[in-house]
Order: sequence, then C-alpha cells, then structure tokens
Amino acid sequence: MGATEDAAARRLAADEWPEDIPGWSTTIRRVRAIVTGGAGFIGSHVTGALLARGDEVTVLDNFASGRRENVAAEARLAEVDIRTDALDGAFDDARPEVCFHLAAQADVRVSVEQPAEDASVNVLGTVRVLEAARRHGTQVVFASTGGAIYGECERPAVEADPRLPVSPYGAAKLAAEEYLAAYNRLYGTSHVALRFGNVFGPRQDPHGEAGVVAIFLGRLAEGTPCRIFGDGRQTRDYVYVGDIARATLAAAGQAGGVFNVGTGVETSVLELFERCRDVAGGGPDAEHAPARLGELQRSFLDARLAERVLGWRAETSLDEGLRTTWESIRK
Repeated sequence: MGATEDAAARRLAADEWPEDIPGWSTTIRRVRAIVTGGAGFIGSHVTGALLARGDEVTVLDNFASGRRENVAAEARLAEVDIRTDALDGAFDDARPEVCFHLAAQADVRVSVEQPAEDASVNVLGTVRVLEAARRHGTQVVFASTGGAIYGECERPAVEADPRLPVSPYGAAKLAAEEYLAAYNRLYGTSHVALRFGNVFGPRQDPHGEAGVVAIFLGRLAEGTPCRIFGDGRQTRDYVYVGDIARATLAAAGQAGGVFNVGTGVETSVLELFERCRDVAGGGPDAEHAPARLGELQRSFLDARLAERVLGWRAETSLDEGLRTTWESIRK
C-alpha cells in the first residue's frame, strides 16, 4: 500500500470507528489478527480490545495456563502449542496481518528450575512464530519484559540501557527479542518488542505463582495473611492490564523497534500491600518471610519513547487499577 492509499485507509478508519470504543485508534486500521496465549491474563485483554475495535481475531492457546472462559465468543479459537506444526495450519487458516505474541512460560521460578523448558517455549516457540509469520507476511508484536531484562535500576530504565537478566526467563525473553531484531534485518520485517512492567488487573490468577497484586488481593479476599519476602522495600513498576492492551495495539503498524511499557513510578511491596488492604477495606497484617535469592531490589521503566512513537502512556492510576481488580475478584 502506498503512502496516499495508507492515509486514505486511516481516514476511512477514523470515520468508521467511534472514539468511545476501547482500543480505538485513528493510526491503526482494522486487521486480521492472531493472539498467541489469547486465553491467558494479558492475551485475553488484548483480544477484547481488538474485538471491540472490530478486528477479526483468532486466539491460539494450548491451555497450559490459559482458561477457556477467557476466550471471547466472538473470537475464533485454535487449540495449538506454538512449538508444534499445528501452528502453521493455524496461520494458514487465519491469514493474519498481525500476530500479537503473548504465549509464554512466565514464571521466573519455573525458569530457574526448568531452564530448558523455559527456553523451549520462550525462545524456540518464538522462532516458530517468526517463521510462520514470515511465510504469511505477518507483523509480530512480541510481549517481552522490563524488569527481568534490565536487572537492578538506579533510575527508570531506558531501552538503550545494558540488558543484565538474572534469570533464565529474562535471558530467554532477551534472546527472543534478538531473534525479532535479526529477522527485521534479514527479511526487512517490522516486528516490535514491548518490555512490560509488572502487569496487574482482572483475570490474573491469584493462586500459585502469580503477580503480587493478584496474590495480595486474593489472600485479602480469603481473609488469610499476605506474605512479604524480605523487608518489602523492593520496588516495581505496576502497570494496569488495560493500559498494556492499548500499548500492544498501538505497536501494530510501527516500523519495528523496542519499547518500554510502564508508568515510570516505583512502588515498594510494603506500600503496595497497604494500598491493596485499603481497597479491600482492611485485612490481617502481612507476614514476613526470608528474602528470595536473586530478587531485584529496584525495577521501573522510562516509557517516554512509547509516548513519542506509539502515542501511548499509562492512564490508569495504581489505586484505580487496584479497585477495578478488587471488584473483579469479589464478583
């Protein structure tokens, strides 16, 4: 599509899409999309934003951690492991213009205990996605990680900072990013990597190894004490999943690159617990446990590049996001 035709397509999209639809953007036309991991926490929110915008969406998931109830009825579903040949058939059927690649092994502790399995999903699985996308001329928007890639932060991390992962999970995500960049150089593609902060929101599993917000609010809902590892002064950049979905959609159609997606604000675990307890209307005091080996003390992201290039910035405050998440847990 030439520049004139592309501009016309954007004007047509702007005329057809009402601005109150979540995920609406005049810079992204309607697309045929695949969402890998679309039955998971973040993937289901990305799917919802695409459907609300009127896109044609196929969800790919093997349900290792995703839930069938997270798959919207309007989306097509292909029960596929991205490491298998079935991935190619799903791409053949969907003919996607964009693949939002969110399928992952996302548990840092599992990556330490089973690094080969982690690499199988997060590295080899991503290579399989890139190959399927190459055959169909599909752009890939890849969900990466900020904290696990940058390591300790003395200030908000920027994209050009040294990448110093301290876990196999972070190393695998960084390796996958490098594959995206290599394909861009080799084939002239425009794949994009998004380095997320600590994502929280509705549908995040509060049981087992999950995000700390889901764990805290889940325990508060049950009336059981929350556990804080170490002194609780370690900080993270907590970003609401609805904002993550907007950033993910905004990355489609870009000319490649790597972007941080966070708030730029660091919040300690102690402060997070108190704010969770506030939205829950009280609860027992937290219990302290020994610090976990290798846990980062400070991690937060500078997302000004995403604001300049993607037109994105976080809009949901921590307290607002916590209230929405609490309401979803209490339903």
